[in-house]
Amino acid sequence: MPGRCVALLSGGLDSMLAIRIMQEQGVEVEALSFSTIFTCCQDAAGQAARTLGIRLTMMTQEDDYLDLVRRPQFGYGKGANPCVDCRIYMFQRARTFMEQVSAQFVVSGEVVGQRPMSQKRRDLDIIAHHAGLDDRLLRPLSARLLPPTAAERTGLVDRERLYAFSGRSRKELISLARNFDFPDIPSPSNGCALTEQLFAKKVHDLVLLDSNNTRWDFELLKNGRHFRYDERTKVVVGKNESDNQMLRYRHQLPEGRSSLLLTPENFAGPVVLLIGPAVDHAVRFAGGLLLRYTRKYNPDDARLRIHRHGAGNSAVRRFTRLPAAQQAHPLAAASR
Repeated sequence: MPGRCVALLSGGLDSMLAIRIMQEQGVEVEALSFSTIFTCCQDAAGQAARTLGIRLTMMTQEDDYLDLVRRPQFGYGKGANPCVDCRIYMFQRARTFMEQVSAQFVVSGEVVGQRPMSQKRRDLDIIAHHAGLDDRLLRPLSARLLPPTAAERTGLVDRERLYAFSGRSRKELISLARNFDFPDIPSPSNGCALTEQLFAKKVHDLVLLDSNNTRWDFELLKNGRHFRYDERTKVVVGKNESDNQMLRYRHQLPEGRSSLLLTPENFAGPVVLLIGPAVDHAVRFAGGLLLRYTRKYNPDDARLRIHRHGAGNSAVRRFTRLPAAQQAHPLAAASR
């Protein structure tokens, strides 16, 4: 009786190879891909599934995913990436999906030693154990460097037809892809904003200084320039028209935590959100930042419209470019 597995498919080369190795052994594959608010390029998984001729199920994060971003049990990488915790989270859901579709094991394209944060030998054991999979998790690309899994011991998979890849080199992986006649070989791509240093600063700032943060706050991190005014107050300035539209939209959401939305009244410029107490000095700082990122305006008659969250009315106020706003750097106070 042929085996059946659930395979994590990111759309990258490693996950595609792991699936093709299973297909070569006659194992039926159900592909599973995860999408979080920090990942991009999810269409790559769909394209890879079409290339491999398999069914793909997309799974999104629940709000409990944000708890591991706030307080990862196994720590962060160089950015704000809780890679080990994230892998455990994904494999836990893969285990549930495996049970739902009556599969016997889970497959991953992980390679021993390829990623320093989550693919060291010890990390692989931690991930499998805490996900509740243990020897039901097969990593075909490095299987012969690891203890035999249940699928190998029971004959669902032939261990001799698995591989012993390790390290960060892609040369042998690319060669295997060519042997499998892959039409295109995906380029390396992390695809997770949490690994990016500038984005990580915004995440750490939010986690450290705003204990009341919600999903709305994490979604907001993807838009605009973020400035920390004080421990209770942050200002977000739109970078372009797309940003401006998103800031307007997020301000109008019932769950929105912005106290004010500032928009230019008699000139063209960015949209600004104020998160925190709308006290006068913070509002003036926010208005000064708006003017700082405006090219043309009359300094003697720069009027901004102020929209309060949840209020139908708005008010117009004159502003000047303030020295404090001129000198501010994005998240300048995040490390205080």
